[in-house]
Amino acid sequence: MSKSFLILHGIANHRPPEHWQFWLAARLAEQGHQVLYPSLPDTDAPTYAGWSACLREQLAQLDPGAERVVVCHSLACLLWFRAAASVTEDERVDRLLLVSPPADAEVPEEGADLRIGTFDPAPVRAGVRGEIRIACSDGDPYNPRGAQDTYATPLDIRADVFPGAGHITPSSGFGPWPFAEAWSAGDTDSAWAVSAPA
Repeated sequence: MSKSFLILHGIANHRPPEHWQFWLAARLAEQGHQVLYPSLPDTDAPTYAGWSACLREQLAQLDPGAERVVVCHSLACLLWFRAAASVTEDERVDRLLLVSPPADAEVPEEGADLRIGTFDPAPVRAGVRGEIRIACSDGDPYNPRGAQDTYATPLDIRADVFPGAGHITPSSGFGPWPFAEAWSAGDTDSAWAVSAPA
């Protein structure tokens, strides 16, 4: 089955070429997949209204005949958590990767409009037909408690924890990232085996 990808960035991420999401988008496009990698509006001071409207527009562009895959990083994870409650059947996706989802309390004031309050895993699960995967660090400054306790355990999944990976950004060595590419390809076993960026 062909694949259709939506890649969503976090706050203050202007899609620099050295970021693993930029690299992933290019790799997937080279392989012939449909890849949507939008610049979310007001990147440095986003609003939920602006980001959710963009999300809805992008979901509508995913190929309905393909496997529909969403890859979120950082604040985009909270966007998905909030938007999930109103995802329609047509907007549901087949797989979801959440990388470095921040804790609500650690979201900077510039992104406060994306905070979620109490995390409800039920609509998040309902919005995805297949696998939900979380990749995180053991020392993310934006989620000191850890994404396993904060989000993965309520979702009844096990997070992939990357030691010393920070917020999983270029500053912690995450440009080319084989894990993201292997998971995107659907190669779950290989994705589990990868423990570091290239």
